[in-house]
Amino acid sequence: MKLKFFLFVLLGVITTAQAQNSGTVSGKIIEKSTNTPISYATVSIKDNGKVVSGVNTDDNGDFSIKNLALKSYTIEIQYIGFRKYIGSVILSDNKKTATVNISLEEEATQLKGVNIVSERSTIEQKIDRKVITVGKDLTTAGASASDIMNNIPSVNVDQDGKLSLRGNDNVRVLIDGRPSNIDPAQLLKQIPSTSIKKIELITNPSAKYNPEGMSGIINIILHKNANTGFNGSYSGGITFGETAKYNQSLDLNYKTGKVNFFGNVGQNFGTYYNDGFIKRADQDIVQKIDVVNDNDSYLYKIGMDYLINDHNTLSIYTNQNKSNGKGFVNTDIDYNNVTDSDISNIYQKSKYTGPDRVGTYNLAFKHIFKKEGHTLDFEANYSDNKETQNASFDTQSTKIDNTVNSVIYDDYIKGTRKLSTVNVDYVNPLNEKTTLEAGAEARITRTGNDYITGNPLAALPVSDYTYDTDIYSAYVTFGQKYKKFSYQLGARFESYKVAANLNHGLEKFDDDYITLYPSAYFTYNLNEKNTLQFSYSRRVDRPSLEQTKPIREFSTPLVTSLGNPELRPQFTNSVEVNYTKTLEKGSFTAGVFVRSINDQISRILYPDEADPSQEKQIMTFTNYDHNTAYGFEVSFNYKITKWWDIQPSIDFSSINQQGVVFLYDPLTKTSSPLERKITVSAFNGRMNSNFKVNKRLSFLLFGFYRGAVDGLQNNSHEMYKMDIGSRYTLLDNKMNISLRFNDVFNTMKYAFDTMYPYPQSGQFKWESQTVYLGLTYNFGGAKIKNLQRKQREDNTNKGGGGMF
Repeated sequence: MKLKFFLFVLLGVITTAQAQNSGTVSGKIIEKSTNTPISYATVSIKDNGKVVSGVNTDDNGDFSIKNLALKSYTIEIQYIGFRKYIGSVILSDNKKTATVNISLEEEATQLKGVNIVSERSTIEQKIDRKVITVGKDLTTAGASASDIMNNIPSVNVDQDGKLSLRGNDNVRVLIDGRPSNIDPAQLLKQIPSTSIKKIELITNPSAKYNPEGMSGIINIILHKNANTGFNGSYSGGITFGETAKYNQSLDLNYKTGKVNFFGNVGQNFGTYYNDGFIKRADQDIVQKIDVVNDNDSYLYKIGMDYLINDHNTLSIYTNQNKSNGKGFVNTDIDYNNVTDSDISNIYQKSKYTGPDRVGTYNLAFKHIFKKEGHTLDFEANYSDNKETQNASFDTQSTKIDNTVNSVIYDDYIKGTRKLSTVNVDYVNPLNEKTTLEAGAEARITRTGNDYITGNPLAALPVSDYTYDTDIYSAYVTFGQKYKKFSYQLGARFESYKVAANLNHGLEKFDDDYITLYPSAYFTYNLNEKNTLQFSYSRRVDRPSLEQTKPIREFSTPLVTSLGNPELRPQFTNSVEVNYTKTLEKGSFTAGVFVRSINDQISRILYPDEADPSQEKQIMTFTNYDHNTAYGFEVSFNYKITKWWDIQPSIDFSSINQQGVVFLYDPLTKTSSPLERKITVSAFNGRMNSNFKVNKRLSFLLFGFYRGAVDGLQNNSHEMYKMDIGSRYTLLDNKMNISLRFNDVFNTMKYAFDTMYPYPQSGQFKWESQTVYLGLTYNFGGAKIKNLQRKQREDNTNKGGGGMF
């Protein structure tokens, strides 16, 4: 007992003596512009560059660091969105406490808690991607992300809203680095243009990324509402075409203590009109098509970030989408002077209705090690997509003798898709010049389609189709930086298994393989303003459910769209060289690329073997033989004067294609396969010009040209348009009002001609000439930290069978 008492007293004496020979640094951190406390700012005490001790400020912005040796220190205070503070403190026998009260200044890009958007967009070449920071000139382009995509160099959007990169539509679309089960064309129409912060073009992705996507990845980064308290933003707009279309979005954020709650709700609704015709040249048959789509979609997201401590953050969210679409397709077919047909006219009214629901659930955990840049990320994601389509067809056939034959039937399709993903990613900067990254992923997809038709001519009135994939992968990348030179080498190992079953195994297709996907990047900085980059990667495009299911996607009396269950993946080896020059008043970028493509997935039309008249066609997908491609792109961003800046860009791509098409012989009335080998070339040009009248008012002029493309299957004609717009800001830049007149001269249209399988031509028009009026309003407070997540992407070629 005496011994214990003695040890207790001795411990107290030692502790008291240590306290008498140590010091304390305390203080308060506030925001300079508002004098409000900054919670969870990082305060570090350093001795000769090494961290001795550190804490985070509490909810009131206060901190205290005790038991410091009596000597001189450097104190650093950091917080995201604010300039770092570096100072010194001295502790001695005469001064054992030091008080440091600091007012942090916001970074130049931040102002009063609002997402500040620059006047004009900028382009920057990173080691593995091109980053377009979206300025107000692009957000004026229209209501949604789809509206502004044609303003981005190397990116095109067709009349159906489908994206292509460098002339190729085999491209992945990510939102904040993560995929969505929602069709990209539909998803981009739901994202307000004012919500976009950056657009990343990853034309040659490294082994760190999933290997899908021949032409690359488009990653759309949205503004993060990282404000304390209760704040957010609202955007809404009206597009005037044949009828008015509406869109609106509300982002809300609430931060208290260590918890950050966030939510978003968006809505798009309106009626869209399309019309066109297809004309046979060998027979006087004209097919006129009128399409009306009445769409109503809702998208909402709710989640929470929890800052466990300085090194661990947990985040959860759910993303829910619901769309109710009604499609009305009227097809009018005239048989003029067709001698071998007893039909003079076919008129079909079809209607497609049904909801599409997608629910996504995400859990993420991030651990930050003590060493800067040393992180471990875990993420689990589950998506559930349920799609129902009810279709009705009313076909009236009028014969030469004016007798009418009527066929009326209904179709029903029920589709499900469940995607489960688990990722682990590790980043370790071994030293200031060397970084090691590694990770693993499991991705399980289960899809099903039930099809019931009342079509009396259908071979299978009831069909069941499943398409399941199991993907397991692991990657490692290693990079080093020197004074002017840097490189990154990587490899991804992947096990891929697919199983397709039609009608419970009556028809099966299986594929199972293990593949290596290497990548390499080399960057050389000629000087501070000139950068040269070389890159190589191996990629794959796997067929999607839409491209493989042997169930009709749409149907007219003469054209039916089906998938091909026996589609093979296409593999691509890609080499790129890019150059970036930073100018005093802008930037210049240029690049060339070469690709070698095996088994390219492409569209094909062939005669319907079940049709004795040889008038009906099947639209599906096939694998072409080995192809090669090359191309270049050039973009320029320059501020001519204080009030005028321009952003011209051009891109060109050429593909040597070889594949089988079908050619119809009118004498024998049969179609035969034909091997073709051609060179397909595509050219695009854009000019974006902004005129600033004063601090509040500016104008925009945009021109676009897409050259004619002679393809393996058909020849597409040229397309071009001009837009004008204006923008007015008020309420201290918190509110923007935008007005844009799209396709001023109403010149946009898609026209084509072909010899395969029949000599025919056609043209389709949509509501390209529109007037858009939009409003955005932002509100917010001080800055906080948000969980930064890894980038993910999908695993299939997204081209579907949709025509409209």
